[in-house]
Amino acid sequence: MTLFTLRWGIISTGWIAEQVVSDLLVDPTTRGTNDVVHKVTAVGSRSVAKAQKFIDDFVNGDKTVKAYGTYDEVYADKNVDAIYIGTPHTYHYTNALDALKAKKHVLCEKPVTCNAAELRSLIATAKENGVFFMEALWTRFQPLAKEVKELIDSGTLGLPVVVHADFSVDFGIEKLPLTHRMLDPKLGGGAILDLGPYPLIWTILALYEHPANKRTKPSNVTGTMYKTPITGVDCNTSYIVTFSPNSSTGSTLAAQAVLSCSMNVASHNPGVTIRFEKGTIMIDAPVPCPLRYTVQYFQEGKPGEIAREDTRTFEYVGSGWHFQADEVARCVRDGKLESELWSHDKSILEMEVFDEVRRQGGYKFPDGIEKVLL
Repeated sequence: MTLFTLRWGIISTGWIAEQVVSDLLVDPTTRGTNDVVHKVTAVGSRSVAKAQKFIDDFVNGDKTVKAYGTYDEVYADKNVDAIYIGTPHTYHYTNALDALKAKKHVLCEKPVTCNAAELRSLIATAKENGVFFMEALWTRFQPLAKEVKELIDSGTLGLPVVVHADFSVDFGIEKLPLTHRMLDPKLGGGAILDLGPYPLIWTILALYEHPANKRTKPSNVTGTMYKTPITGVDCNTSYIVTFSPNSSTGSTLAAQAVLSCSMNVASHNPGVTIRFEKGTIMIDAPVPCPLRYTVQYFQEGKPGEIAREDTRTFEYVGSGWHFQADEVARCVRDGKLESELWSHDKSILEMEVFDEVRRQGGYKFPDGIEKVLL
């Protein structure tokens, strides 16, 4: 098979871009990838100096990589095939729109937008321009997630019944500047958009994607928030996503996910528990990139009584962001406009859930933050 090289332009030079680029440069053969490879060819920041420092620090000082002081120059670079967007999520819509109009393929950091309306607009623009577009929900592409999905779909454990998942980080919000991304409403601050995608990705994998569900949307979403008095963004959010049988779609799944995210407390272990008719899957924290899970198999005819327990542990070079990049490269190589593993409908579902949770929690962004409204 011919080796396919995807040339990347990087938008923003913050922490998340550092992580992604570091993984892009890991030798793909260390993870068993022999068909695609990644090359960073351009970096855009607020100044040429910042872009160059990023190249020096994270692209091995490669002299062939162009440093730009504007994002538009990255979009216009003919040596760039795909754009990775690592800006704060209130900028995702504008950055992605500009890249898509420049006919560049786009991998946009999660949450992909501030609301579902913005996302639908971007998907339409991507299709109009014939380019690939995907949210960077890296968890879905990791080996552990793929293996858990195969186990779920095999039916060995029966149907899923309840998902419990939490992702929390203690940011020490009392000491953060009010302009920090977690606290500033103008940056879409709070737990739900920044941390909430990770409990939800396991729900989408286990329930929405389940063969018995037939890609049927949740029948109900219920959410509640505690908003910090510091800036009014959500500090602690819990939400329940219910899937009910649906005769019009053919879904026979009856299951519920109980999810939470907080920015003032650490996560606990296990981070995800998926309870089935015939057993339980427990996935270790951190849930964005877990490296171990345990399966409990119940005694036949004796729900809850454990017959055996198996644990699987994973290791690979890098931090886990490169798997999503491999998916982008293969899709671009094959002329696909979206990934089958993390397709547009899954990102839309994610943003619809968050829109509803924010509505019920009374968390509105400042005027002008959302560029497209329902």
